[in-house]
Amino acid sequence: MNDSIQVISKFALQGLETQALRDAAMAAKQTLESGSGAGNDFLGWLHLPSSIDEQQLQAIEESAAQLRSECEYVISIGIGGSYLGGKAVIEALSNHFAAYRTDGGPKVLFAGSNIGEDYLYDMMDLVRGHKFGIIVISKSGTTTEPAIAFRLFKEMLEQQEGKEFASRNIIAITDARRGALRRLAIEEGYATFVIPDDVGGRFSVLTPVGLLPIAVAGFDIRALVKGAVEMEQGGEEQVLDYAIARNALYQQGKKIEILANFTPRLHFLAEWWKQLYGESEGKNHKGIFPASVDFTTDLHSMGQWIQDGERTIFETVLSVGDQQHEVIIPNDDADLDGLNYIAGKNVDYVNKMAELGTRLAHIDGGVPNLLITIPAVTERYLGQLIYFFEKACGVSGYILGVNPFDQPGVEAYKKNMFALLEKPGHEEATAQMKIRLKQ
Repeated sequence: MNDSIQVISKFALQGLETQALRDAAMAAKQTLESGSGAGNDFLGWLHLPSSIDEQQLQAIEESAAQLRSECEYVISIGIGGSYLGGKAVIEALSNHFAAYRTDGGPKVLFAGSNIGEDYLYDMMDLVRGHKFGIIVISKSGTTTEPAIAFRLFKEMLEQQEGKEFASRNIIAITDARRGALRRLAIEEGYATFVIPDDVGGRFSVLTPVGLLPIAVAGFDIRALVKGAVEMEQGGEEQVLDYAIARNALYQQGKKIEILANFTPRLHFLAEWWKQLYGESEGKNHKGIFPASVDFTTDLHSMGQWIQDGERTIFETVLSVGDQQHEVIIPNDDADLDGLNYIAGKNVDYVNKMAELGTRLAHIDGGVPNLLITIPAVTERYLGQLIYFFEKACGVSGYILGVNPFDQPGVEAYKKNMFALLEKPGHEEATAQMKIRLKQ
């Protein structure tokens, strides 16, 4: 593929023999594509981009247009994969300081991803007296964090604007047939979209879960899907190169992967990536720990550890070709800051030299360095990147020997929380918890 993301691994794999891993990666890819591996009932994302048709896109765009026509704010309520992908794309494409799009459309806010009381209070205070809509995303409708947020904002919207406005401007993305949210949507007459049964949350960006908030924010979901289709149909080598490299380094004792970017708008893309790989691979006491840094900012905080700390890390640098704007550094006659030597150059040139200098320094410091390049931060290239990371995650998980598509460990904290809250049906666990806390 030309005009697409590229993976460069030569500074990560020097001296390593990778042929056995290439064979393992090809076998893992075959397992993934044939649907014969663990978790094969959650492979709906694999051919999702190319299966999205005009009718689906049009329905999402029409619902987005409804919210955009009546709302100053739209609150997208979800947790984990139900919000991270959409937020990653919106943040990546937005003006850094304009609270998303400045084209007259609504500002998209995110709730339900935490149980922070002040966070919820501040958001309620922000939208009070303003027309707002809600996108509520949950297969069950009973997940604690989003359910609390939805209960609060639903009541607030109905009291503030009336039930007719609320029913018109609340959209539920949920299970096709069952669950509390599906039942409520039918009773209240909400427009709905379906979370496919065979697509797990962290792989759901290209379903209505991600596409609707992105469309509400005013961005081109067709270009996003187009980019994902390009990678689905032609990104095999990039996927294999990344999966092979990270597993080769893991086998050499590199237990932590640091995803580094030099473009501030990619911060939440890294947050989405952390969930994708952490939840997919962290099983059976195996798995690379996914971490992320924003450079050059974090070079002044984490840079020392990365350069000279324990050599259990490798670095994957996400590099962007073209910026959206150009800012030229001016000349200053006094030159008290000593910067006239770069006067007349654009800021991104300096940033690119910082990126190259950092990579070379870390390589010299014993940090293997992978490089993933994207031509620009646009809907199309973000679509490519999302699908690339998803498929590489599936291949990498099978190389590692885990089921990349379940998350049994996520339930542990919920059981304790429900016992402590004395949720009905958890009486025995509550009694045991009280005994434990007295010890």
